[in-house]
Amino acid sequence: MTANIIDELSWRGLIAQSTDLDALRRDADAGPVTLYAGFDPTGPSLHAGHLVPLLALKRFQLAGHRPIVLAGGATGLIGDPRDVGERTMNSADTVAEWAGRIRSQLERFVDFDGPGAAIVENNMKWTGQLSAIDFLRDVGKHFSVNVMLARDTVKRRLESDGMSYTEFSYMLLQANDYLQLRREHGCTLQVGGSDQWGNIIAGVELNRRVDAESVHALTVPLVTSSDGKKFGKSTGGGSLWLDPEMTSPYAWYQYFVNTGDADVVKYLRWFTFLDEAELAELEAETAERPQARTAQKRLAAEMTTLVHGAHNTAAVELASQALFGRAELTDLDEPTLAAALREASVAQVRPGDATTIVDLLVVSGLCESKGAARRTVKEGGASVNNGRINAEDWEPQTTDLLHGQWLVIRRGKRNFAGVQVLPT
Repeated sequence: MTANIIDELSWRGLIAQSTDLDALRRDADAGPVTLYAGFDPTGPSLHAGHLVPLLALKRFQLAGHRPIVLAGGATGLIGDPRDVGERTMNSADTVAEWAGRIRSQLERFVDFDGPGAAIVENNMKWTGQLSAIDFLRDVGKHFSVNVMLARDTVKRRLESDGMSYTEFSYMLLQANDYLQLRREHGCTLQVGGSDQWGNIIAGVELNRRVDAESVHALTVPLVTSSDGKKFGKSTGGGSLWLDPEMTSPYAWYQYFVNTGDADVVKYLRWFTFLDEAELAELEAETAERPQARTAQKRLAAEMTTLVHGAHNTAAVELASQALFGRAELTDLDEPTLAAALREASVAQVRPGDATTIVDLLVVSGLCESKGAARRTVKEGGASVNNGRINAEDWEPQTTDLLHGQWLVIRRGKRNFAGVQVLPT
């Protein structure tokens, strides 16, 4: 056992709400605590917003406690009520497939060996066997409709477009998860995002009313940037997914390396396992030399290694350097090069469509006209694959194509785009 996990979470600013923090601290000191966090398969992958509660499980495990990661195969069929509109009801087969996919992602963040070996569960295991009569008698009987109506999300929905009984009942299903996990695994702590506080407290109350057992609740903050923008939205507007097929390691790295100075130290506290001394150094570096972006680079490296592994971190760091002429483009593997170029822009051409550097500058969008492109070449501002092009009639040869299909076109030092030469 290391220093008390509650103290660790406190200095990192990771405690938003809790039941009895002193009692939880005493229980954590007395011996290993079994805790859980649940993740509904409302999409084919987890996203960056799931990481704070997921990493909280890992922090508890590193402190000697036992985590349970719960894939919501049952609750994912219902959907936790949101502020606006009913959730789309996905088919049982789709939700089951998504539950399997996110389970494999959940398993990457906890350790399954040793005395605190993690447990993976799916709430379909007990909810799927629960009849409507049993649900109403054994679970629903213990809840006051008045209390459920007082929940903020429910109130907002009732004041706008209303809410189905299906979504209204979600709280009861999640509360029952806590009851079942305590009975089967001795779980006495549920962790989740602060928007889950009402659901988590419902589970605390259900354990007390049904089995006269006292259990704990703790929430971590929801992540937003200093300007109030929603965390985890990529430059393309979509979510920042943990699945590398949905968000490439390069796009993931770029999101974090572009974190603002006002947020970077907070994100380092919340998303990494760096200690207080390292974080203090990075905070001082950010204040004294913000242009160096040392903290952002460290955050991006830590986050990419955490989610995608050290190999992909090395590849995307090399790509970031190579695209601006500080490393060899030929050293990049094709998936990393393609992902990096797609984060900028990619023009597709066929042999003969764009034959000269002037054509390539225009078709790539780096110059708005051939006249502007000619001036760029004349002034020494055009390059292909990091090699300066000085002749307006320069044409790429087959040997110039990276991985047989890519050209990296650059105007000046900072503006680049990709051209993909399609087969004839």
